[in-house]
Amino acid sequence: MNEFLTLFTRAHKLLRNSVDEAMAQYGVRVGQNLVLEVLWHEDGLTPGDLAQRLGVTTPTVVKSATRMEAAGLLTRRPDLEDGRLVRLFLTPYAQSIQGVIERDRDDLERRATATLTDEEREHLHRALAKIIKELAPRDKGSITSG
Repeated sequence: MNEFLTLFTRAHKLLRNSVDEAMAQYGVRVGQNLVLEVLWHEDGLTPGDLAQRLGVTTPTVVKSATRMEAAGLLTRRPDLEDGRLVRLFLTPYAQSIQGVIERDRDDLERRATATLTDEEREHLHRALAKIIKELAPRDKGSITSG
């Protein structure tokens, strides 16, 4: 494995474990915090809409939604105009943890980038966005800013 892949893989594993540890206290699993983030901004999306915004497949969102529903984080309701569609809505609990989750994510980002200068942080964000854009499937959107 080359040095970039070694470093990136190690950083990813450490970040993922840190996020998992921070989110577990709220009953949120890794990745679900991203679903919550989108729904906090626009509740009631369909799984397909949510998948597009996250740059993942619809089955990935459906699987996550099933787990999140079981954990009391969201509910599924039929679309009022098209009964074939389902919309995902946050529970009062999921709405109530927005502030603490956002704070914990901000704290983790500050911790992870504490030794970087502002210029290095900006460069890292731009570099990661370019990597995502290059590797993302061409027919899907991607998250390019945090």
